[in-house]
Amino acid sequence: MAFLKDHYDVVVIGGALAGMSCALSLASQGADVLILERHNLPGGIATSFVRNGVEMEAALHEMMSIGPSESPLFIRDYLDSLGVKVDWLRVPEAYRLVAPTEGIDIELHAGRREDGSWVVADEIDAVWPGTRAQVNKLMELCREVYESVLYLNEHRLSKIATLLHHGALAKTAGYSAQEVLDRSFSLPDEAKMALSAYWIYVGQPLKSLPFTIYAFLMADYFLGGSYVPRGFSHELSVAMAERCRELGVQIEYCQEVEKILVRDGHVCGVRTARGDEVSCDYVASAPYPNVVYGRMIEPQSEVSDEARRYSNAMPLGVSCFSVLLQLDLPPEELHIHNYSVFSCDGPYLTERFWEQAHLPGGWDYLTCVCLNFANPEAVPEGRTSLSITTLPLPESFDAVTADTYAATKRELAGALINTVSKRLGVELRDHIIDVEVETPVSVAHYVGSYQGCVYGYQHRMDNSVVARLEDFERDQHIGGLAWCASHQIVGDGMACNINNGKIAAKAILDWMDKAQREGDR
Repeated sequence: MAFLKDHYDVVVIGGALAGMSCALSLASQGADVLILERHNLPGGIATSFVRNGVEMEAALHEMMSIGPSESPLFIRDYLDSLGVKVDWLRVPEAYRLVAPTEGIDIELHAGRREDGSWVVADEIDAVWPGTRAQVNKLMELCREVYESVLYLNEHRLSKIATLLHHGALAKTAGYSAQEVLDRSFSLPDEAKMALSAYWIYVGQPLKSLPFTIYAFLMADYFLGGSYVPRGFSHELSVAMAERCRELGVQIEYCQEVEKILVRDGHVCGVRTARGDEVSCDYVASAPYPNVVYGRMIEPQSEVSDEARRYSNAMPLGVSCFSVLLQLDLPPEELHIHNYSVFSCDGPYLTERFWEQAHLPGGWDYLTCVCLNFANPEAVPEGRTSLSITTLPLPESFDAVTADTYAATKRELAGALINTVSKRLGVELRDHIIDVEVETPVSVAHYVGSYQGCVYGYQHRMDNSVVARLEDFERDQHIGGLAWCASHQIVGDGMACNINNGKIAAKAILDWMDKAQREGDR
């Protein structure tokens, strides 16, 4: 007996977080869903691996939109509503920013006081006196934008309604984070830098980062703090996969989809690499539009010139280069005292970031995460789990050949280890038990992400989430095809991908409802 049915309501291509989120939302509404995943595990990049008996996190630094159980934020609430149970652990601080050229070394924390003021406002004021009121004003603006984005995530409003009821979002949507900070707030430049370290996470400096994205990140992280699963990101992936199966979703691993079959402008099925053809009414695609329109649609005559122009014009977001270390001493003996540290060993400049992002090496903008401070039980006693990450563009590895790849990877990893060793005043090389290195090539190979991109398309001023919401319907070039990964509306990060899956499911459910209504006429 064949393990695939002849027909499904929806085929989801890719069993990463977005795909499973989409499948969960659809199945909870009674849809018959099949997930086809090319890897042998769920979760995509949200996974872990074992070296010498020690589990190591592959990608996740922290999750946004979780919040405490007594006042959950969006993603925790959404997963709870679907029956996905994860043991969340709160990260101790928001971040520490170290930027020696600007004379900045500050640690910031999430939370609000009983009077509604923000903890971060007191911490900034302690370093730059007289700034408390302005920081509170900034954080309240971020909170208003955050709440509007969450509302618009669930509702489609006219421009007039948005102007009337979501004024903060409407007033700031057309401006970059740098423009809003400079024009609306009387803060020292160094204080603005201290309040802007999260741009390193999204790989888009303040001059080109939409204020909408900046505001959402700041409010989200500083409202409820950030979290990690006790069992690494793999716990989240497995929990979602298990709940999918409980809701009747069929998940098949080691099944790569080669073709999306289209007839008369609408999807009608998929074909796998082993030759199985599966009929369906709708497809949710993790592969990027570049790949889908370029080689997956069959026949290619169904792909319009507009669709090709759309995908080719979209600027790819960043990939990652990470050095994952197991060290033979506890953090304090290595002069490590924080969970999350953003650092920049050169001038804190937009132009400098983009110059470095195109190159294999010479990176100054780093994120260091010490797992011990969030999840001490996940690290063997007397050891330290430390990751060093930077976010270059995928093309940074274009000139690296198969013959030079291993040596290049070692050289770049060594440079990052040297940089962090210098900052800590400890030679980390002397304490390495295990080391793994992730590159754009690793991501492309193991996850199948287009060119090793981890963040979809760049969220910049000419391609922001607000603009994507406006173009959402217009960009449906093939009927029944939904996008379901970081290249979709919301973009960056694991929480955002879970939301992207929810958005894809809503689109498909709306199409189903429309088809039902038209069929009843």
